[in-house]
Amino acid sequence: MTVHFYEEDIPEGLFAPGASIAVDTETMGLVTLRDRLCVVQLSDGSGDEHLVRFGPRSTYDAPNLRDVLADPERLKLYHFARFDLAAIRFYLGVMPAPCYCTKIASRLVRTYTDRHGLKDLVRDLLGQEISKQQQSSDWGGPDLSDAQRDYAASDVRHLHAMKAELDRRLEREGRMELAQACFDFLPARAELDLAGWPEVDIFAHA
Repeated sequence: MTVHFYEEDIPEGLFAPGASIAVDTETMGLVTLRDRLCVVQLSDGSGDEHLVRFGPRSTYDAPNLRDVLADPERLKLYHFARFDLAAIRFYLGVMPAPCYCTKIASRLVRTYTDRHGLKDLVRDLLGQEISKQQQSSDWGGPDLSDAQRDYAASDVRHLHAMKAELDRRLEREGRMELAQACFDFLPARAELDLAGWPEVDIFAHA
């Protein structure tokens, strides 16, 4: 298991064609239009993680990364995809779909709990522990500490294994088609967030 680090883009041909990719982002905060994208994390589930850092004056001209994220034949796995899709769409200019969201899948099948954070899922589904101590650290600094790099890598390290277990439970409960419909809507949900409807339920009667 190795964590690879790049500045501004990934190498060409880093991932096999069509391989599903786990994706996460680190930003300066939770307001996409204000808080810039700092790091994109990627993993194909083979045991290595790849981190791409963008500087404060980045133009986000990352053609290799954008090609991977925009590939319509490549499934992208996220935890809370809604946020990551919006950040990538706004800063990199591509919609990183099709997508799978482990948080949505968890909410559909783990109805016995209200704990759907990544740390809880990794513990419940895989029996492993991850640290979230660096979650609120400064991702825009001139250097990323070893703790930050390990934290960022851990956010994509387990998504493939989690998807396999969540799929098994979705099939068991007869909710796979419903989950897929939710995943298919996520790009539109992210576009609504960016367009000014982050907290408004446009499907509500009033």
